[in-house]
Amino acid sequence: MIDPIELPPLTDLDTSRLEDMADAAPWVLEAYRVLEKSSTNVVAELLKGSEDFFQWDHYPENDVFDWESNAQYYYHAHAPEDRKDTWIDEHGHFHTFMRPKGMPEGIEPAPVPDFEPLEGDNAELSHLVAISMNKAGFPARLFTVNRWVTGETWYAADDVIRMLDGFEIDMALPSWPVNIWITNFFRLYRPTIEALLLARDAAVAEWTPRKKGKSVFTDSKLEITSFADVAVDQHILAIDAALAAHGSQVRIAGA
Repeated sequence: MIDPIELPPLTDLDTSRLEDMADAAPWVLEAYRVLEKSSTNVVAELLKGSEDFFQWDHYPENDVFDWESNAQYYYHAHAPEDRKDTWIDEHGHFHTFMRPKGMPEGIEPAPVPDFEPLEGDNAELSHLVAISMNKAGFPARLFTVNRWVTGETWYAADDVIRMLDGFEIDMALPSWPVNIWITNFFRLYRPTIEALLLARDAAVAEWTPRKKGKSVFTDSKLEITSFADVAVDQHILAIDAALAAHGSQVRIAGA
């Protein structure tokens, strides 16, 4: 199993980036508040109405797709034995994507050796980041994956980073609190996601497939390409402290 990436201190970020993260924090906390008041959490809220929870199935069944932003996500879980030596606290995780119609102009798939174009002008989707959720229904880590894991089209990290600003799920269904939470979670952890994507590309570049002639992008031995543990409350306090270090008087509600 790979080690978590090392992240620079938040004080290295400029004030405008910290302020954007701070603006996202109250939305994340508000989603938690209303869900807790309703005796539920992000995961349970998304799974409500599902009589059974099956490993590998997508929840909701046809994913969540915002046709204006072209952002997409779903939640699923692996078999417990898949995580027994690593993330035993994981219940499941969100996979997040951006489709071509939501990407900034000029972005094209990376010129990888085994790239085969897909039919349709919105088919070449990019995986952004996965959010691992613990059994209590809260995020425990962020991680990136190899291409074979989601069947995505591969884009260079710098291009995927350009897509991040467009990730927004501005819809009431299947759950308004969950959509608010995941949209603003991206903003709250934007620098972490950027670092993970850069580490993803570095891991792929350094990987030597176990089988001669096999592509790195289809090598099942390389699944998770980078990860970082997260703790929202601590992260918000760190943002607040970094803003103070920059001389900002802004204080995050709930921090």
